Amino acid sequence: MAWLILVVSGVLEAVWATALGKSEGFSKLGPSVVFGVSLIASMAGLAWAMRTLPIGTSYAVWVGIGATLTVAYAMATGAEAVSVIKVLLLLGLIGCIVGLKLAH
Repeated sequence: MAWLILVVSGVLEAVWATALGKSEGFSKLGPSVVFGVSLIASMAGLAWAMRTLPIGTSYAVWVGIGATLTVAYAMATGAEAVSVIKVLLLLGLIGCIVGLKLAH
């Protein structure tokens, strides 16, 4: 269950990171609210998962999922350029996240 919560928290990290960018310095209400709610939920899930999973592994998986999804979303929406090297590096990051799970 801790792994599932950790993955959901990683997804929420991508949500709050994206919302933070769209809030334009907290000048837009909708993205600012999404940022706040998803940030709190993401941190709470990370904290809950860390009760049973190693701290280093939990944090690395959380950040890896959040970073991967944030970049993938930006590339999918055209906010960031897509390149073969970026896609390969993201796949490598995903492989490392899976590796951390399997090594646990």
